[in-house]
Amino acid sequence: MLVVSAEQLPNSDKLKQGINQLLSIIETYHQPWINGLVLLEDREQNKYYISTGCNSFDVLLQGGLREGYVTELVGPSSSGKTQICFQVASNVAMKSGGVVFLDSGNSFLPTRVKQIITRVSGSVENQVNAIVQQAMRNIECHAVFDIYTLIDVLHQLKSKLESQVGYEVRLIIIDSVSSLIAPILGGNSAQGHALMVSVGYLLKKLADRHNIAVVITNHMVSGEGGSLKPALGESWKNIPHVRLQFSRDHTTNIYRVYILKHPYMAYGGSANFVIT
Repeated sequence: MLVVSAEQLPNSDKLKQGINQLLSIIETYHQPWINGLVLLEDREQNKYYISTGCNSFDVLLQGGLREGYVTELVGPSSSGKTQICFQVASNVAMKSGGVVFLDSGNSFLPTRVKQIITRVSGSVENQVNAIVQQAMRNIECHAVFDIYTLIDVLHQLKSKLESQVGYEVRLIIIDSVSSLIAPILGGNSAQGHALMVSVGYLLKKLADRHNIAVVITNHMVSGEGGSLKPALGESWKNIPHVRLQFSRDHTTNIYRVYILKHPYMAYGGSANFVIT
């Protein structure tokens, strides 16, 4: 009712975003208490691993990307983050899983996804087209160029998951989340920080309640002594459950992934992989 009323006023978009933030905060304080046994059963019975389609990557993560978790891929430009997003999106879509790809920089390349599906399908030529078409239907792509659009799309997705029977999503990808959040963090504005936390909360809630693997990409910035570190600061650091850092040897074209943060795996584990 508040949102409908807001639509009748000038600047309704910002007002609706504020209403949604407020409702999210209220909902946070009214979550039911859940005992440990219920959480254990949910984790063992409902949260599964999603294969990335890259064997060495899956071995490192002991099965792949975990449903219910937000996994962040960090690294400099051309370090393989977007290519892994394409790889896992293709792999999930081929197995009839719903994928939502939120594209902040026109990075989604359907021809690249088609190439991956064609390569890994292992089917004869007359079957490949049918597999490609079905997989592409399973990928829902949205262009999101600012934080307000992102929040709006996430709320729409939440409503569809809760209200539409048969609408299922196994994977959400945001490439990249830092390009949407970084512009609102300048100065000492508390609003930017609140919006960032609101996005993090929404992603965690979608992942946990609907057994979805969420993958987000983040770029690197200069830290102390000129060393590189993930963007968006210490507050955002607590949002993702898993944080993986990517690098690339441009001489050999071999990519490497390191574990920076994981709920039950040691820091520093790594694996090499090749993107074809």
